[in-house]
Amino acid sequence: MAVVENSKLTVVGAGSVGTSLAYSALIRGSANEVALYDIAREKVEAEVLDLAHGTQFTGSSVSGGADMGVVEGSHVIVVTAGAKQQPGQSRLELAGTNVRILENLLPALLERAPDAVIVLVTNPVDVLTVAAQRITGLPPHRIFGSGTVLDTSRLRWLLARRAGVTTSSVHADIVGEHGDTEFPLWSNARIGPVPILEWRGAEPFSAAELDDIAHEVRDSAYTVIRGKGATNYAIGLAGARIVEAVLRDERAVLPVSTVLRGIRGLDGVALSLPSVVGGDGAVPVAETPFSAEEELLLRASADAITASVATLGI
Repeated sequence: MAVVENSKLTVVGAGSVGTSLAYSALIRGSANEVALYDIAREKVEAEVLDLAHGTQFTGSSVSGGADMGVVEGSHVIVVTAGAKQQPGQSRLELAGTNVRILENLLPALLERAPDAVIVLVTNPVDVLTVAAQRITGLPPHRIFGSGTVLDTSRLRWLLARRAGVTTSSVHADIVGEHGDTEFPLWSNARIGPVPILEWRGAEPFSAAELDDIAHEVRDSAYTVIRGKGATNYAIGLAGARIVEAVLRDERAVLPVSTVLRGIRGLDGVALSLPSVVGGDGAVPVAETPFSAEEELLLRASADAITASVATLGI
C-alpha cells in the first residue's frame, strides 16, 4: 500500500493497544507520519525510539513524546488512553473514570489539531463515544468509535475457516454494542454472493452453528485475555484500517460506532452500524436492511448503552 503523502496520525496512549496500533500503522504505511503521545515520558520516549529504529524498513516517519505539541498537524487522532479495569471494578465504574480522562484530554487535543478526525478505541467504546461527542460538540461524523470492526473481523475469520474460503470472500457484520449485546446481521451475511444458510460447501451451516459462532465472537476477547492478559494486535490492525479509510478518503463501509441521529428511530446513542468512512469521518448507512428480530436486538443494544449513559450522568 502506498503511504498517503503529507498525512499525520497521532495515537494517544502508549500502552499495549496504542503501541500495537502505531506499529501496525507504521508497517502498513497508513500515514506519512505516525506520532505517539502519552503523559508517561520515559515510557513513550522508549516506545518512539524503538519504533524509529525500524523506519529504515518502512515508508513512514515516527515522532512522539509527553509534550502535547506532538499532536499538532494531525489529520487523524486515535485515542487509546484510559484506565484499565481493576479487579472488582465494574465496567460502569471504569467508564466513569475514562469519561473524566476524556474531559481533560479532548479539549487539549482539539486545541492542537482543531480539524482532526478523532477515533476512540478506549473501552467501553460506545459509552465513551457518546461522552466524547458531548464533551467536544463535534458533529458525530468527526468523532466516532472503532465499534465492532474488530468483532466483525473475528466473525469473518471464523466463518472463512469453517467454510474453507478466504476471509475476503466473507461478507458479514457484527453490529450494535461493542460488548455483550452485539450480534451478527445474519440476514445480510454472504459467502461470495451466496446467503450464509444457502452455502453448501462440504457441509451447510445450521442456525444452531451460527449461534455458536456468534457466541464465540463475543467471548473471543475473554479467551485472549485469559491467555496473555490483554488484546492488542488485532485491535491495532483494525484501528490502522480505520485510519487508512479516513486518510485515503476511501469511503469504505466499516461497522464503526457513531452517535446516531434519528437512524432506525435511535437518537443520541452510539452504536455500530455499517458506515461509510472517508476523509470527513463516518456516516452510518441508514438503508442497511435488518430483519424484525435484528431490529429488536439493535434496540436492546441501544437500551444497554442508554442505561449506562444515564447512570453516568453524561
